[in-house]
Amino acid sequence: METKNTTQQTTSKLQNPTLAWSLLALLAVIWGSSFILVKKSLVIFDASQVGSLRIAAAFLFFLPFVLINLKKIPFQKAHIFLLVGCLGNLFPAYLFSLAGSKLDSGVSGALNSTTPLFTLIVGGLFFGNKITSKQTIGIVLGFIGALLLILAGAKGLNFNVYALYVVAATVFYGLNLNITKKYLTGLDLTPFQITSFIFTTIGPIALIVLFSGNFVQKVQNPEAIQPLLYGILLGVMGSAIAMVLFNRLIQMTSAVLASSVTYLIPIVAIIWGILDGETIQIQHFLGMGIILVGVYLVNKS
Repeated sequence: METKNTTQQTTSKLQNPTLAWSLLALLAVIWGSSFILVKKSLVIFDASQVGSLRIAAAFLFFLPFVLINLKKIPFQKAHIFLLVGCLGNLFPAYLFSLAGSKLDSGVSGALNSTTPLFTLIVGGLFFGNKITSKQTIGIVLGFIGALLLILAGAKGLNFNVYALYVVAATVFYGLNLNITKKYLTGLDLTPFQITSFIFTTIGPIALIVLFSGNFVQKVQNPEAIQPLLYGILLGVMGSAIAMVLFNRLIQMTSAVLASSVTYLIPIVAIIWGILDGETIQIQHFLGMGIILVGVYLVNKS
């Protein structure tokens, strides 16, 4: 009864339900496709270059808007913007690229859905948030599902250390979300401005890393054009525009409905993996299913 009433309230808030659901589907496609884009970029570029290219592309996308709003930047919070940028974007970009070099994109997408679990754990351990018994059950189920994915190999159980890079990225996401909520809420800034300022702090770092190696030489290779475009698309769509759309969706509806994208991302990622010839096994679907049940219990509570 409680769930039904909540759904009715959320639906009644939608002034444009068609647009809201369209944004939700579009976000699922964009974020679900990011894992295959990482894989395609790694054909020519190494993990550090793909991660740097992703952040640099998003930074350059936001740069004109930052220059226009230069006077609105709260420089006294620059260290918070930098910390949030590193935890929520820079470090995960490198970790997902490292994982993508040895891990199927579908598995990466499924493991990424553990983000709400780590957000809850970090909030409970370090930010004084309460964790209910139902949420605890959800956390345990989520870890069981993640363990199944980490151990799922072509021939039974086979520990894949690269899956831990994705888990580490989701831990950073959990830290980032709690820090953002505590230190960046209440600012007289739009979500778009906050996001653009965050990328301003980490964009130069990514550019330095990107051009410190042999990136320029690789770009001169005609075969690098397509992987380069994949990397740029990854940054502009997956890291920049997607965040703008997500913030817009939250403004239109609620964080509860917006968080539903968590359940759709793995589906899109696995579909791309299958289309790309990846082998998806029963244990992969089982692990993903258990994770999503855990995430559901966490969100429902």
